Amino acid sequence: MLGLPSTAVGDCYDNMMESFWRTLHLEILDRKKWKIRDELANAIFEWINCWYNPVRRHSSLGMRSPIEFEKLRTPSDHDR
Repeated sequence: MLGLPSTAVGDCYDNMMESFWRTLHLEILDRKKWKIRDELANAIFEWINCWYNPVRRHSSLGMRSPIEFEKLRTPSDHDR
């Protein structure tokens, strides 16, 4: 294999990926019938980069989105 860690059922990485795929299906794949593969690929790319990664809440960040977490940790121009 490519040096990727193997996961067992119940492994936290397995659960994380199941959650990711379930959310992707509910919010992108199941919402409409995609006619062109490029259209679907662009929708998935936009969903991951514009919502899933920056906006969704993370338990490791105190149930804040990465954007909210960075705002709390980064001094504003007014504070400098």
